[in-house]
Amino acid sequence: MKLPFRSAAILGAGLMGRLMAVTLARAGCRVDLHEAGSAEAEGAAARDSQRLLPERELDQVSGAGLWAMNLPRAHGGAAVSYATVARVFALLSAADASIGQIQQNHNSAVFWLSTIGTEAQKAFFLGEILRGCRFGNANVDALRDGAVQPLLIERTPRGWLLRGEKIYATGALFAHYVSAIGLNAAGEKTVAIIPAGTPGLAIEDDWQSFGQRTTASGRVQLDDVLLPDLCVLPIHRAYSEQPMGAVSQISHVGIDLGIAQAALDDTVRFLREQASIAQPAGAPRAIVDALVIAQVGEIQIRLHAAEAMTQRAGLALDEAVARPDRERRAAASLAVAEAKVLTSEIALHASSKLFELCGTRSAQAPHAFDRHWRNARVHTLHDPVRHKFTVVGDHLLNGILPESAGAL
Repeated sequence: MKLPFRSAAILGAGLMGRLMAVTLARAGCRVDLHEAGSAEAEGAAARDSQRLLPERELDQVSGAGLWAMNLPRAHGGAAVSYATVARVFALLSAADASIGQIQQNHNSAVFWLSTIGTEAQKAFFLGEILRGCRFGNANVDALRDGAVQPLLIERTPRGWLLRGEKIYATGALFAHYVSAIGLNAAGEKTVAIIPAGTPGLAIEDDWQSFGQRTTASGRVQLDDVLLPDLCVLPIHRAYSEQPMGAVSQISHVGIDLGIAQAALDDTVRFLREQASIAQPAGAPRAIVDALVIAQVGEIQIRLHAAEAMTQRAGLALDEAVARPDRERRAAASLAVAEAKVLTSEIALHASSKLFELCGTRSAQAPHAFDRHWRNARVHTLHDPVRHKFTVVGDHLLNGILPESAGAL
């Protein structure tokens, strides 16, 4: 089967130039992410420091076919393993963690469209994704007067009507379609797909976080947005019938893994090339200091453990996607939760240890190493891992199967 991925040459000097090769597709279709120099790392640092939004880089990545990697083969996609999906997110995020996160909600949209969409919805929207269209999200309800105000998606004689405000709308600013989750008249989770430029849709880039600075995760205003039936799906079914939560979360696992890898890569490179830590007279240079060597080794070991757990989680998710019974869905959620604990911990650990091991010079602004810790600190706040410990422990002690949810 020949799949419509463009040549990977488009990526050579762009976003993934510095990343190792990875096979994405089955049936002979490959997208290779090749090694290049440090140009892309410098580009990511500049984008972070100046808050330059990555529009050109997103065009390169989605144009190369990576945003269709989990699209079913029956609809022309690659249908890669979710272990590969996690690895791709790690590779993207090692280059630029904001770009990795922008794609996260899109991958989730591919999944719920593929599993609960009508044949007409699959034919149209999956075809749009195959042609390079991107989905952003407007899922988190804003607070009003100290309380969450859920978005209502109401059926009217004119069509489906949306009114409300959303925050943390990652990807919406760069999207061809914005998906908004709300409640229908029966109180069921429902998703509306809003084409960019639809009257009543306003996207505000007011994101001011100190990390993940270029995700543009601002807010979306929905003022009497009207949509046809084609654009509305019962997303509650994706949670009750499919491993929706685990599909969403494994992207976050990959993002943390990529941040950790980027921090370790910069640590090793700096220690080899530039480190000059003030030492007592007669003490060894950092690169031959036994304590430094041991701590670098410890980071590598913990990173490899997190990678192994990510691979395990991806394979468990593959099984749940293939046969989404209650037990397999729960097993996937548990495996992804365990992986997320380790990737969150190593992202924070590696990005903090970088400065301790590399010394004062590593804290100079031109290196921009602080972006790794800032990105790790902000992204690991997404669905805090403290809840995942509880879910894993409750299953082990009491046999409780977790429910599929966006945060698990």
